[in-house]
Amino acid sequence: MAKRILILLALALFSFSCGNFNKLMKSSDIDKKYDAALNYYNEGDFYRAGLLFEDLMPSMTGTDRAEQLQFYYAYCHYEQKQYILASSYFRQFFDTYRRSPKAEEALYMSAYSLYKDAPDFNLDQSNTNDAIDEMQNFLNRFPRSEYATQANEVINELREKLELKAFDNAKLYSKIRKYKAATVAYDNFMKDYPDSDFKEEAMYRRIEAFYELAEISVYSKQQERYQSVIEVYKEFQKKYPESLLMKDADKLYNNADKKIKVIIDATEEVEEKKEA
Repeated sequence: MAKRILILLALALFSFSCGNFNKLMKSSDIDKKYDAALNYYNEGDFYRAGLLFEDLMPSMTGTDRAEQLQFYYAYCHYEQKQYILASSYFRQFFDTYRRSPKAEEALYMSAYSLYKDAPDFNLDQSNTNDAIDEMQNFLNRFPRSEYATQANEVINELREKLELKAFDNAKLYSKIRKYKAATVAYDNFMKDYPDSDFKEEAMYRRIEAFYELAEISVYSKQQERYQSVIEVYKEFQKKYPESLLMKDADKLYNNADKKIKVIIDATEEVEEKKEA
């Protein structure tokens, strides 16, 4: 019984609160609305604060309060995890109030909001690239900002995400037996990320991809492609002579070398028969 009473009281308070808020939204008292919006904001009710700030914008354009209102409005979206909208409103604030003491923070938050929205590495990384560009733009404008260290950390993290995505894409080509595309993808990965922690594995997987490509190639192209295995193996051996993957690389090299010899012997035999 007591539990039921508490539930009913909670519902009554909620209804009363909603009723008061609806009346506030319909009110024409701008000062009252603005003060209420600030109270909601300070109490962490960013949904209601945002609704009030949005409602007040047309009335406050050009006033002293407009700057603070737009800044808080952007944060309302950020705190509700509406990061794309937050980024847009922070950027809008910066473009409108470039001389504001909050302009630097707004531009940083525009970039940081995009960072928060960036997806996991296995998904499309368009937003990640946008976040890097926006954060780099912030650093170009405010190189000595108090946010500079964090901005650089964010850029490094996002670049690592792109690096992982590129490596994952290359491995995917091998997985679906698109070996020619895999060899190109691994090569591009190593050019784009020469200092990557995955470079050793990428070089080995490139040997593997060239070998598998040779295996499924038409006879006329096999010798050339097995020779590519030999060449990329030598690059790997020179770069990582102590690699834990060297034993597997040796097997691919030895198999490719044997198959080249078989092809050469078979070709010579055919030529001898022609001459005879």
